[in-house]
Amino acid sequence: MKKPPWQRRRWPASLASALAAALAVASPAGAQLLGGRLGGALGGVTDALPERLPGPRDLTQTLEAATGEARRLAAQRLIRQHPEAVEADDHGAPVVRGEVLALSPSPDALAAAQRAGFAVRGRISAPELGVDSVTLAAPAGVSVREAVRRLRALDPKGQYDFDHLYQPSGGTAERGAGLVAPGRAGIRVGLVDGSVAADHPALHGVRLTQRAFAPGGAKVTAHATAVASLLAGSPGGVPRAASGAEVLVADVYGPGPAGGSAAAIAQGLAWLTQSRVGVVNISLVGPPNLLLGAAVRGLAARGVLLVAAVGNDGPAAPPLYPAAYPGVVAVTGVDARRRVLPEAGRGAYVAFAAPGAQMAAAAPGGGYSTVRGTSFAAPIVAAELAAELPSADPAAAATSLRRLAAQAQDLGAPGRDPVFGFGLVGFDRRVDPARVAARP
Repeated sequence: MKKPPWQRRRWPASLASALAAALAVASPAGAQLLGGRLGGALGGVTDALPERLPGPRDLTQTLEAATGEARRLAAQRLIRQHPEAVEADDHGAPVVRGEVLALSPSPDALAAAQRAGFAVRGRISAPELGVDSVTLAAPAGVSVREAVRRLRALDPKGQYDFDHLYQPSGGTAERGAGLVAPGRAGIRVGLVDGSVAADHPALHGVRLTQRAFAPGGAKVTAHATAVASLLAGSPGGVPRAASGAEVLVADVYGPGPAGGSAAAIAQGLAWLTQSRVGVVNISLVGPPNLLLGAAVRGLAARGVLLVAAVGNDGPAAPPLYPAAYPGVVAVTGVDARRRVLPEAGRGAYVAFAAPGAQMAAAAPGGGYSTVRGTSFAAPIVAAELAAELPSADPAAAATSLRRLAAQAQDLGAPGRDPVFGFGLVGFDRRVDPARVAARP
């Protein structure tokens, strides 16, 4: 019996190499989660894919399988390498070991938890976001999965969740963070990520105020530096809509393996809300989380626009968060030909598209790297919005969104669609890697 055509097809060598890289990559690059260090593993596959790929349906399935496998392996690797700090939730996603988040627990519920052997390890009180969360340490020898189960049984009406780890992927560099020259007057924008290499030439004229929220202090990362340059810098001499703005950076990672937790992100968002920024960029993705969801709702109620990457898990993947939460400005990526990235997430929540491949961004050390992923599309949209929304304001935020939607280039089905959202913005902000001799 002859094999069906799809079984007889020979894939191009470049595609085979790309898929192999996606499966084998040790630290997936792109925007993304580790809901576990997950992230679009395909973000680590640079632009080696052929321009025309055979078998669209079969290829899509192959890409999704490769991405999912890379995410699973990355999660297992993080848990295996750092068992002292990280364990898995009931879906295999990495979480902070032995810690449970309790949202607005009653005094009676806390007392019952303590009688059951739980200890109060910390508290996040952020009235500006309407968030009150207590971190409970599980009894010795009890897994975090069992701990959550016990607390929910003790307090069926309470809200208990894991402290999920959200993390971008990519290289890091050990460098100090600090301030550079004062930024563009009147524009302030927030960034939730790692710390930024403040001395990069692309960030000249940007005022960086950086604060650490993860255990162990701050740590400069390549991902945060790249995102910051696309948000408010001038990579390759090409300005952003918010170039020279004051950027407030909430470092939610630090040097430890359990960085990027929901608790750290919530604290970072609370600080940015207190600072009255109008727009916050978060190029991180992960699973839904009760604390993160509450913080996002509080942010929206204050009139702050949260701009988030949709993630690189493929068009058929489940929604990733915080991008998929209501009120969040979810951003997908396109390549140099305005084609949506095949690894980009899709859904009714997608709001805008922006360049996310075949472009350069700042790298620690003073040079540039070629970047790919929805991580790097989000800051381009955030910059466009920040230029019109310098501080939190619910009415002005809605006006800014309508204005940007009216200016967007409609690439998909007429009107808003699940692939491009309202359309493409900021395409002229893309810097070709060859222009700045960017590293691949």
